[in-house]
Amino acid sequence: MASLSIVVPFIFLLLVNWCFARPLYPLPSRRNDRNRRPLQTFRPYNVAHRGSNGEIPEESAASYMKAIEEGADFIEADILATKDGVLICSHDVNLDDTTDIHDHKEFADRKRTYEVQAVNITGYFSVDFTLEELKSLRLKQRYPFRDQQYNGMYSIITFEEFISIALDAPRVVGIYPEIKNPVFINQRVKWPGGKKYEDKFVETLKKYGYRGSYMSKEWLKQPAFIQSFAPTSLIYISNQTNIPKVFLIDDVNIPTQDTNQSYQEITSDKYLDFIKEYVVGIGPWKDNLVPVSGNYLETPSDLVARAHVRNLQVHPYTFRNENQFLHFNFSEDPYKEYDYWINKVGVDGLFTDFAGSLHQFQEWTNPLSSGEEDAHKLLDRIASMISKFKHA
Repeated sequence: MASLSIVVPFIFLLLVNWCFARPLYPLPSRRNDRNRRPLQTFRPYNVAHRGSNGEIPEESAASYMKAIEEGADFIEADILATKDGVLICSHDVNLDDTTDIHDHKEFADRKRTYEVQAVNITGYFSVDFTLEELKSLRLKQRYPFRDQQYNGMYSIITFEEFISIALDAPRVVGIYPEIKNPVFINQRVKWPGGKKYEDKFVETLKKYGYRGSYMSKEWLKQPAFIQSFAPTSLIYISNQTNIPKVFLIDDVNIPTQDTNQSYQEITSDKYLDFIKEYVVGIGPWKDNLVPVSGNYLETPSDLVARAHVRNLQVHPYTFRNENQFLHFNFSEDPYKEYDYWINKVGVDGLFTDFAGSLHQFQEWTNPLSSGEEDAHKLLDRIASMISKFKHA
C-alpha cells in the first residue's frame, strides 16, 4: 500500500505534464531528476562493457540503449580522439576490426604503422581521420560468432553523444568512461592552448554536470567512474575533478603504458597504499584475480582481500556468455560464473558484454523489494506510453 501512495501522485503529475504538452524527457540541463528511478547501490554494479555488445556492435548508440533497456547500472565506453580533436567512443586505436573502413577506398592512403604500447600496429587509426570522415564509416560486430545482422547500421558516436544517452535514460544510469591510450593520443593529437587529452576528457564531463565524490548527492544524481590503465592520467586529473576513479590492471605480462611498471609492482601492498589516495577501486582482468590452468580455475589470489582492506572496490573484466569464454568450472552456465564472482570472490562490480544476463541473475538472486520494483515498473511504463503517444 505504501508503494501505491507514492505512485498515485506521480501518475497525476505525468498526466498533468501530458495535458500541458510539455516534453516528458527534457534536455539534460532541464530534466527533473526527482521522477527518475535512482541508481541501485545495494548489490554489485552491472557495468555494460561497451554497451550490450554481445548482441549489438560495440560502442554504438544502439548498444548503449539496449544495455539501459536490459538493466545496466553503468554504461562503459573507451574514449579516443579524432584528428580534429573530438573525443569519440571506440575501443581500438585502429578501426580495422570494428568498422567497414576496408570498404572505403577513398581512405586507402590513410593506412599507417604506429607504435602503441611498445607494439607496432598497422592499420587505419582514428587519429588520422576527422569526425566527419569517421561518421561516414559503419560499425560491425567484432566477433564472427555473434549476431551479424546489425553490421553496417550504426556509426561511431562522440563522447558527448554517449553522455546524452545516459542522461536521457528513463532512470538514473551511470557512465564509466575510460581514458584510453593517453600516451598515444597525446603524441598524435594536439589541442589549442597546450591542453592535453586528459584536460579535454574532464572538460567534457564538467560540461554535462558530472561531479562529486563517491556516493555524494551530486554523484548519485549523475553517477560516473573514470577508469584508466595509465596511473599518471588518473593522478593528473585528481586535481581537476573529484569524480571517483578506477585503476585498471592489465595482464601479468603487460607493463603500464605510461610508467612501465610490472603487474607485480602495481598489485603490491606498497603500490595499493599509494594509488588508494587517488582512486576508489581497481579493475583487474578476472583471470588474474583467479588464475586459470587447463581452462579450470585455480586458487584465488589475495588481491581482492588486500584491495578491500584498503577500502578499494574491485570491478573485474570481462564477463561473456559464450562457451569459449566460460571456464569448465561453470558447466557452460554464465549464471554459475556470476554466482562464483559475486558470492564467493566478493567483487563490487562486473564488466559484462551481456548486461541483460547479469541483471536477470541479480534480480533472481538479490532483487529489489517487490513493492518498489512494481512502482518503478509502472512509472516507467506510463512514461514510455506517454512519450510514444506524443511523438506519434
